[in-house]
Amino acid sequence: MAARKGRRRTCETGEPMEAESGDTSSEGPAQVYLPGRGPPLREGEELVMDEEAYVLYHRAQTGAPCLSFDIVRDHLGDNRTELPLTLYLCAGTQAESAQSNRLMILRMHNLHGTKPPPSEGSDEEEEEDEEDEEERKPQLELAMLPHYGGINRVRVSWLGEEPVAGVWSEKGQVEVFALRRLLQVVEDPQALAAFLRDEQAQMKPIFSFAGHMGEGFALDWSPRVPGRLLTGDCQKNIHLWTPTDGGSWHVDQRPFVGHTCSVEDLQWSPTENTVFASCSADASIRIWDIRAAPSKACMLTTATAHEGDVNVISWSRREPFLLSGGDDGALKIWDLRQFKSGSPVATFKQHVAPVTSVEWHPQDSGVFAASGADHQITQWDLAVERDPEAGDVEADPGLADLPQQLLFVHQGETELKELHWHPQCPGLLVSTALSGFTVFRTISV
Repeated sequence: MAARKGRRRTCETGEPMEAESGDTSSEGPAQVYLPGRGPPLREGEELVMDEEAYVLYHRAQTGAPCLSFDIVRDHLGDNRTELPLTLYLCAGTQAESAQSNRLMILRMHNLHGTKPPPSEGSDEEEEEDEEDEEERKPQLELAMLPHYGGINRVRVSWLGEEPVAGVWSEKGQVEVFALRRLLQVVEDPQALAAFLRDEQAQMKPIFSFAGHMGEGFALDWSPRVPGRLLTGDCQKNIHLWTPTDGGSWHVDQRPFVGHTCSVEDLQWSPTENTVFASCSADASIRIWDIRAAPSKACMLTTATAHEGDVNVISWSRREPFLLSGGDDGALKIWDLRQFKSGSPVATFKQHVAPVTSVEWHPQDSGVFAASGADHQITQWDLAVERDPEAGDVEADPGLADLPQQLLFVHQGETELKELHWHPQCPGLLVSTALSGFTVFRTISV
């Protein structure tokens, strides 16, 4: 949540941001600020983060902004909560010139939690705090490859012991890059320097496909069949990639037929090897089975899933639910057992601009997150119901129309593009935006 100075508003969704006014004559308690609800920020007001709403919060810059990234699963263990944390990302830039782009591995480490508010103490305590501050500084290492053309989407998978990245280029081709060497050198400053000097320029993709005849964004690796890949383009076509012996791929030249506009996102079923979902700028969501011929593979369709483009989808790994976000700002949940009905089982309207990313929590079946072009990240829990005895709504009637399931609103980023939960660090969210990367965990999840 955000708050502005004036009077205090509280609600069960938490308060990550506050707004402060430069006009000290009218200072009062901080006031909750929500985009699209209540008065806009006045001149001289600015959002200020409430650190008590975060367990961990860090930001990072990589030069040119990244439209897409993925979290690389590592060997540091699952269910990691002990701080400081280490994590690995694979990201692609959208630079101003085609030749200035990079595919990169980011190693972010020494990520400590947010500090409690400082207490008044002696000079000796202040010196200790300065030393502690130095030890707690977050660290970032980058290993980069040159890439001609902006990178629209990046998705990482492991083929046995080999990590690879599928990369959608604005130049109209999809490439697969091996990541092992990048992950090795990002651990050692000397090895990284030698790599950047001697090897970087020679690194090439291990496979490339230019049959889409134009650029695209949709791309997903199968979670059940290693190496199986789907790619969708802005020309409405979807192609299936099948791994072959020797570390290559066979790409079926026959596209899956059904959508009438750009394919925006693709998601394999987490439980069935041959089933996937797609969404499109034609407003539809479709369910497919690759056992059928591509021209007959569409099994189920909701023709008007949103009022306009359907931008993103996420298939729950724990329940038969599909989550979607559209240009209409709506978040919708579809029960796949009732998909033929054409009606979602739930619709949430908190975002006031197109939804740019959605993802189910990897461990908690009822929790999901979304980002929007309104510079908000929202966290939701389907199991939450408002406590009628809570005083939040009485304290501020303006919060009464908030969805009960809304846990948290994170603000402060510019042009949010994509978010992912870390599969091995419960509750940890990573996002990319024009303003850079943010890694955070809230008190709510």
